[in-house]
Amino acid sequence: MNKAELITHISDKVGLTKKQADDMVEAFVDIVTNTLQKGGEVTIAGFGTFMSKRRQGRTGVNPQNPAEKIQIPSVTVPKFKAGKGLKDALKASNPPSMDGPSTAPLQAPPNPPPAPTPGM
Repeated sequence: MNKAELITHISDKVGLTKKQADDMVEAFVDIVTNTLQKGGEVTIAGFGTFMSKRRQGRTGVNPQNPAEKIQIPSVTVPKFKAGKGLKDALKASNPPSMDGPSTAPLQAPPNPPPAPTPGM
């Protein structure tokens, strides 16, 4: 789902105009972004927590010249930790395509009937 689809869903579900729903989404994104920039967290009970985390600098290898070492600087990255309600909702839905490999045995497709021989 992209931003436009989210705005349409909010508009339909809550009974707002698309402009009002767009303003709500923009306000939410701005508030979360500003809070994370200041080192804070945004927690929505039952849904999850948005937070920022500092990733330490490290020494890496230049992929174009493996003999060359490069310094990768520290950086602050956004994180999201899913809450219990969201985790439980996803467990309950358990979509088959998200489970990974199926444990059911593979079955060969049934053999098609033989084709009629010409001239008979």
